Amino acid sequence: MQNIRKISLVFFLIPIVFCHCSSVTSAPKKQTAKPQVPATEKALFSFDPCDSLKFIQTENLKASGGTKSVVFSKNMEFLYAMNLEGMSVMECVQKSRQIKRIFKFKATPGTGWDYDSNKPISSYEEKPVEAFLSHHDSILWVSLHNAEGIVPIHLYDYQHKPMAKSDKCVYVQDADGKNMDTIYVPIIKTGKTPKVIACTSDDRFLLVSNWHSYNVSVLEMNGGKYPYAQLKTNIAVPSIPRGMVIDEKTNKTYVAIMGGSTISVIDNKTWTLSGEIKVASNPRHILQDNTARLFVSFNSLAKVGCVNPANGETLFTTNTAAQPRTMALSKDNAYLFVTCYQGNELQVFKIMADRFVLVNKISCPGKPVGVDIYENNDAIEAWVCSYDTGIISVNRFKKMR
Repeated sequence: MQNIRKISLVFFLIPIVFCHCSSVTSAPKKQTAKPQVPATEKALFSFDPCDSLKFIQTENLKASGGTKSVVFSKNMEFLYAMNLEGMSVMECVQKSRQIKRIFKFKATPGTGWDYDSNKPISSYEEKPVEAFLSHHDSILWVSLHNAEGIVPIHLYDYQHKPMAKSDKCVYVQDADGKNMDTIYVPIIKTGKTPKVIACTSDDRFLLVSNWHSYNVSVLEMNGGKYPYAQLKTNIAVPSIPRGMVIDEKTNKTYVAIMGGSTISVIDNKTWTLSGEIKVASNPRHILQDNTARLFVSFNSLAKVGCVNPANGETLFTTNTAAQPRTMALSKDNAYLFVTCYQGNELQVFKIMADRFVLVNKISCPGKPVGVDIYENNDAIEAWVCSYDTGIISVNRFKKMR
C-alpha cells in the first residue's frame, strides 16, 4: 500500500537501554511477579457516563523508531509497544510512565517487502507488527512481519531453553540495563506477512490476518502446553486482509479487506467464509461497539464510517485527516479515537446516533499509527505511537459531567 514505510535492512533509533545482542550471555533468571487476575472485566470498566471530553495535555515518552502498534493489558496496568524497526516489544507502566521490560529479538536474516516499489527486499524475520494479550494478560501474542508467523511471549513464566530449532531467541532487559535474561519463544506459522491478531473471549481460538497470503489463519490455543497454539485452518479471502473483529453474539468474524472494498464475514462455527459486506475503498481497521455496529477506517479515502453488519448498510461517514489508521473506542463506546498517519494527528469523534462529531484533534508529528486507551472514572488517555519519531504520546482528556 502506498506510503507505508519500507521494511528496511537496517533498524534505527534503538534506545540506549538496548544492549548489543552479541554481548548477551547467561544471566540472572529474575522473574516478574504475575499480577492478580481481576474478578471480572465488567467490574474494572464500570464508569459513570460523561457529557464531553476536555483535552488536558500531551506527555511524550521515548520508545523506538518504527513503532507500529500499542496495546494495553486488560487491567490497563501495562502498555506494550511493538517496535517493528527496533525488533523489540517494550512494556511500559501506565501509572509511572516508565519502561519496565524490553523484549529484544535476536535478529535472523529474512525477506521483507518494499511497499513503495512492491518488491521483496533483504531484511530480518523478527519485525513485530501487532499483538494481542490472552490468558489473563499472561501471554502476549506478537505477529512477526517477515517470519510468516506469530510468537507467544509468556510474560511471567519464561522458557529458558529452546524446545525446537525454530524457536526465537529473545533478550529481556530492564530499562536500566540490568537484570538481563535470555528466553525462547516458539514461532507458529500462519501465512505470509501476518498482521492483526484477534482472540475469542474464552482464549480458545486465535485469528491472524495474513497480508500477502490473502487469508486468515485460525489457531486453537492451549496456553499451558508448548507451542501453545496449533494451526486449525486457513480461510481464503478475496484480497489483502488487515483489521478483524470477533462478534461472539452472532458467531461471526469481520475482516477488513484493505486490498479491496469489502468486509469479509467468517462463520465462527464452521470457520468458513460466509459472505461479504460492500464498503468504501481501502478499509484498514475495524471495531465493534456494544450495539453491534462496525466502525471502519478507510485509509486512502481519509474517512471513517459506521456500518450495520446485519444488512450491510453504511449508516454514516465523516472525513478525517490523511490516512486514518488505527482506532480505539472509549469504554462507553461514545468516543472514537483515530490516528491519521499522513495527517500527523490524533482525531477524536463523538459518536452520535446518525453521525460523527469531531470534538478534538491533537498534533502527533512523525506519522502516528497505533493507539490504545487507558481509562478511569475521571479521565481518558489515548496512547499513540508515531512510526518515524519513536515517540509514544500520552494524550490526556478530562471527562466532563
